[in-house]
This record gives sequence, C-alpha cells and structure tokens, in this order.
Amino acid sequence: MTISIHQTPKNILPTQEQAAVAQASCEVLASLPKDQSYYNIEVMENETQGKKVTIPAPALDLLIEILAMMGQGNTVKVTALPKELNISHTADILGVSKDYVWSLLDAGQIPYKIAGNLRTMHYEDVIEYKNRQDTARMKALDELAAQAQELDMGY
Repeated sequence: MTISIHQTPKNILPTQEQAAVAQASCEVLASLPKDQSYYNIEVMENETQGKKVTIPAPALDLLIEILAMMGQGNTVKVTALPKELNISHTADILGVSKDYVWSLLDAGQIPYKIAGNLRTMHYEDVIEYKNRQDTARMKALDELAAQAQELDMGY
C-alpha cells in the first residue's frame, strides 16, 4: 500500500482545526509501544458512546503516517498495491522506467513469473531488491564521505 499527498481540487484539504487534531492524534498513537501485533482502540461517537476495534500493528503505522500528513495540512490518498506486481507497479515503486525494470528482470536481479504474456513479481521480491540497492547506495555514500574527510575536502 502506498500513501501519497495530493492537493487537487477533487480532494479537500483539512481545515486548520482538523490538521491540529490529526497532529495531536498522531503524537498520541506514535507514543504507543511498538511491540504489539494488534492494538485495541476505542472510537468514541460522542462523550458516552463508542466502539472498540482491534487493528493490526501495520495498520496503526499507516494511520500514524496518514495523521502526520494531515497534520501538515495535506490531503492524503491511500492506494492498495497487489501482492503480484506488473512492470508498471514495479517501476513506480523503484522510481525507474519500465525499460529499466525489463533489464533488471532479464539480468535476474528480481525474480518473476510469466502469467500469460505478462511478467509479474512478488511485492516482497521488489522491496528486497530496493532495500539491497538502498543499502549499497548508503555504503557508497559513506565511503565517499570517508574519502572526502581523508582528503580534507570538507567545508
């Protein structure tokens, strides 16, 4: 699932009051211990009536992220991603072109299967590839920073 910020006429921006409530709610939820699989939350309809709901920890993490964005005055749109991704979904997640995704698949960098005439990838495999690339980039940046310090190239 992805969360994106949209500010189009179709979406209504939160009022200042709603943004403040969202920010306060975000802070409360973010302070909860992160060692739970599920959270029990009571949603109050008014001062005396409410309902208890149980939500999985990943859903609470998304709710916190949504509230943080709303707290900044942004409109939020949540889009579900399928377990099986096509070339376009994968390109969007990786922030690359579809042609580049094809080259990654052909090079065996991301596992895929062929369904009909389409190549599909598991979401987990795409994220694993992305994490490997991000780790390699950070390592390279750390090495460059260390070399710059050794050569006294700092500002």
